[in-house]
Amino acid sequence: MKVALAIDALAPPLTGIGRYTWELAQRMYCSTQFDDVCFYANGISYKDPSSKLNEGKHSARLLPGRAISNWWGRKQARACMRSHLFHSPNYLLPKGVESGVITVHDLSVFRFAQSHPKARVEQFEQQFNSTLARSRHIITDSEAIRSEVASYFNWPIERITSVPLGVSPTFRQHDAAELLPALASLSLRAGHYALCISTLEPRKRIDRLIDAYAALPAPLRYQFPLVIAGASGWLSEGIMARIHALSPQGWIRYIGFVDEARLPALYAGARAFFFPSIYEGFGLPAIEAMASGVPTLTTGNSVMSEVCDDAAWLTNPDDHDALRNDIERVLTDDEWRARAVKKGFARAALYHWDTCFARTLDVYRSIQDNPTTPGYGSLALNTATHDIVQR
Repeated sequence: MKVALAIDALAPPLTGIGRYTWELAQRMYCSTQFDDVCFYANGISYKDPSSKLNEGKHSARLLPGRAISNWWGRKQARACMRSHLFHSPNYLLPKGVESGVITVHDLSVFRFAQSHPKARVEQFEQQFNSTLARSRHIITDSEAIRSEVASYFNWPIERITSVPLGVSPTFRQHDAAELLPALASLSLRAGHYALCISTLEPRKRIDRLIDAYAALPAPLRYQFPLVIAGASGWLSEGIMARIHALSPQGWIRYIGFVDEARLPALYAGARAFFFPSIYEGFGLPAIEAMASGVPTLTTGNSVMSEVCDDAAWLTNPDDHDALRNDIERVLTDDEWRARAVKKGFARAALYHWDTCFARTLDVYRSIQDNPTTPGYGSLALNTATHDIVQR
């Protein structure tokens, strides 16, 4: 089996698709299941995916086990695009790839185009139809998105495979001795704050979370102040302005993007974790919180209910009173909290990056066993794709 993996998403700091790409890439690099592996980014082949991640820039790399000089790298990359099964973990196939596999994490760029930068929406308008025409198989993070992709694009459901993501073992329960120094650097105390980790953008419903938290009894708010971590996203100005306006009251705090090394302790020290996003492909932060032993509240949509099942409290973030009441219960109902911790551990234990990689290999093998499977073709998709983006 010869495989080329696109690693354009490997740019520090790793978030979302970058994390998914890295988990696949490092296992592919160490695997003995392949005759040849090419790691590809912007026309360059890399010997080791970590060189792309660590350098943060493109440079020609040797392919594993091949005595090729650096100047041959670009030509070799073009050869890989033709001779290897190509997998893009980031939606789009490069123009030079005749056919391949793509991972579609969600359809937010189509369903919530207003939540994405104009340039990204335009990129999908220009390139996604061509990618679908050349795709032999689609991978999604959940069954809910699998069904959604099939419906949106009239794509054969048998040519879409759901491959759940994994949880790093670094997300686990911590004892007090571990948490004390780790949280001190953030001026936090274990068990004395509620946590939300999310990009700040409209579909994440951080504004609804803030409004509901503001309606809690004051003693509860001040006992467990809300800590929000994550990068500011598209159309985040209003959310940021509200956070800054409320921060002097002392019950809400924004700490920005938190580096990977400090995330496990930040999760593990929280009294509760809130993830009120109305649309996700998988919702990995909720699973990471549960793996850390933290009672979790998230949205009762199809994806989050599939991924979390009954291990999390499922709510409607667009119902202010329900969200406020549900937040209070997650913070104060000790009986439910104890059950949630146990169920959360069990649920999070179902998700492993090794399993994600193994199931991805199964997709590769299925394509290898059916080498004549064509791409879907673009004729029927042009209008559908354009209409979806314009909604």
